[in-house]
Amino acid sequence: MSNLNTFIRIPKERVGVLIGPEGKVKQDIEERLQIKLEIESDAGGVEITLDKNATDPSTILRAKDVVTAIGRGFSPDQAFRLIRNEEAIFDFVDLRLIFGRSDSDIRRVKSRIIGMNGKTRRTIEELTEADVVVYGHTVGFIGEFDEVEAARSAVQMIIQGSEHHTVYNFLQKKRRELKKQRLELWEKPKEY
Repeated sequence: MSNLNTFIRIPKERVGVLIGPEGKVKQDIEERLQIKLEIESDAGGVEITLDKNATDPSTILRAKDVVTAIGRGFSPDQAFRLIRNEEAIFDFVDLRLIFGRSDSDIRRVKSRIIGMNGKTRRTIEELTEADVVVYGHTVGFIGEFDEVEAARSAVQMIIQGSEHHTVYNFLQKKRRELKKQRLELWEKPKEY
């Protein structure tokens, strides 16, 4: 198999988190996903190369998501959820695409998403079971597809100006729907 690789850039202030104490985080990512990380500490560039012994070439995409998630403010433990759970996905909303370069609008909406003492972000996490991080000009999500979709919808409602209680009601309804769907998966099919 040829050496597959990809390149991404993360904020310089997140490079230390990606490397980890004594290189432990970098080493864990490399071992778990059978890839090699070459990190440009001064510029934030990260080249991801598939290990020659790797059996699954798609792991390079998973590694890219893990590195990007850490770069977008997730802790390594939260980002490793993408490795531990094959159903987990990473997604993010770039607030600059919505508000352009208006720093005041981005700050305002970030404050609404985070809430007083982090209450809104925490409530979104609790009701969707997705991890949510507000960092820089992005809002990131890690979880299973339905969890991320619900959390992203809640954030979009906040961006569009919905009141927090409306968003919480939406999330509680969504949570009930998701629980019902999961229960239906385990029910025995009816015999005719």
